Amino acid sequence: MKIKQLLLAAAAVGVFAGLAGCADKKTGDAPERTRIAMVVKSLGNGFFDAAHQGAKDAAAEIGGVEIIYTGPTTPSAEGQIEIINSLISQKVDAIVVSANDPNALVPIAKKAMQRGIKVISFDSALAPGGRQMQLNPSNAELIGQKQIEMAAAEMNGKGELAILSASAQATNQNIWIGVMKKTLEQPQYAGLKLVATVYGDDQSDKSYREAIGLLRSHPNLKAIIAPTTVGIVAASKAVADEGLVGKVFVTGLGLPSEMAGHVKSGAVREFAIWNPIDLGYAATFAAHQFVTGKAQSGDGAIVSVGRLGAVTLDANGETALGPPFTYNAGNVDQFAKLF
Repeated sequence: MKIKQLLLAAAAVGVFAGLAGCADKKTGDAPERTRIAMVVKSLGNGFFDAAHQGAKDAAAEIGGVEIIYTGPTTPSAEGQIEIINSLISQKVDAIVVSANDPNALVPIAKKAMQRGIKVISFDSALAPGGRQMQLNPSNAELIGQKQIEMAAAEMNGKGELAILSASAQATNQNIWIGVMKKTLEQPQYAGLKLVATVYGDDQSDKSYREAIGLLRSHPNLKAIIAPTTVGIVAASKAVADEGLVGKVFVTGLGLPSEMAGHVKSGAVREFAIWNPIDLGYAATFAAHQFVTGKAQSGDGAIVSVGRLGAVTLDANGETALGPPFTYNAGNVDQFAKLF
């Protein structure tokens, strides 16, 4: 009887030890799954689909990371606010967002940060008060200058040009347009004249209508610059439909997969874009760095972006990933297979 009691006691100790071991495993050093939400300007945009692929690549490399890819059906601040509010309720670990409005999203982003969620903006920035870091795809000066350089080359340095942008509130678009206007003041571009800036709200049909309007309102137009992946496709189609291939050239920022046909048609000679796969990868990797406490905000802070190296934040918590890359008939098919 005494031996039986001892055996029962020993068994009980073993059970409690096992339970204690389970508790230690749950609350110990074993890594938990990290959920990072990528909130894009709108769903169905090829640029952000490629960024999503980059996010998934980063998650696979890091391990233990779940990517929640989401965005409104049409690009609006209201749609993004509703989505971010839902993500706060889901208690995600980080939100990576390309903002449709720099200021309208700040209150909801602050709410997220108050709940311990890390907020990183990429592509189109949130105002500094609404995020830990802004990852610009490139340097605004280089992007603006590059687009004027391409247009000038296509126009042989003289003539009328117009800009077809996204929404009037899009942070990055407005910064780039500001740089373009400043660049046009340089002596080497004295022969170029900016006659109009219009907005297609990153919607294909509206961008197409705006491009048609430009072509019909300005019969001497020689080039359209579209610093938006939706707008450059729409403008290229408009030039072709109006029978103006070879007379009006389109350039700007586009996806190789969407632009290859327009390059072959002659509507576009060259365009530029950074690699959205790399951008999505870097933003996701940086978000994980903040979640794990390996990165901090602050002037001069260095943040790892995995296989792409590291970036340094400025006083506004911003940094750039790299310069834009030029695509033309010689390389567009190669890159069209990627994004």
